[in-house]
Amino acid sequence: MGVLSQFVSGRRLGSSSYTQPSPFGSPSNPERTHVAAVCYRLQNGEPEFLLVRTKNGHWTFPKGGVDGDASHAHAAAREAYEEAGVRGSIERTPFISYKHCKPGRMSSRKRVIWVHAHLCEVRHLVPPAEDYRNPQWFNAEKAKRRLQKFRTSEFAAEVVSVIDRATERILYR
Repeated sequence: MGVLSQFVSGRRLGSSSYTQPSPFGSPSNPERTHVAAVCYRLQNGEPEFLLVRTKNGHWTFPKGGVDGDASHAHAAAREAYEEAGVRGSIERTPFISYKHCKPGRMSSRKRVIWVHAHLCEVRHLVPPAEDYRNPQWFNAEKAKRRLQKFRTSEFAAEVVSVIDRATERILYR
């Protein structure tokens, strides 16, 4: 299991690659891959997860598209830095992929994308570039409840599986 260490700027990592294409890309770029950083720390031997708010006030993982990044892990680390102010270590390969429903350009149209999630152990936090994100720590159960809100049962189950799988990987390495 390879881990990349993040530089102070939050923009550079060691080399890695991950090339699995996303089956659901954006309408303007169907090959665009989406990644998330599942940011965590251990508190009293239990994982806590760092979630951020969307512009609509919903809780989510720091995530976004791979945009000219050296690798998918680099993109996930960049998103963690921009959205949550995270400096830490991120795994080279995703530990899970999940479906996410992203609002479309027209309010009546929504699209489903695959998001490839990378575990990111948080070492240090700085204020995020996107100040409305309001990053907050939650234990696994509270994180699941926050992530389930405002999602259909199908997409709520997807994010719950991310927390469950992350918890297993963190505690049973």
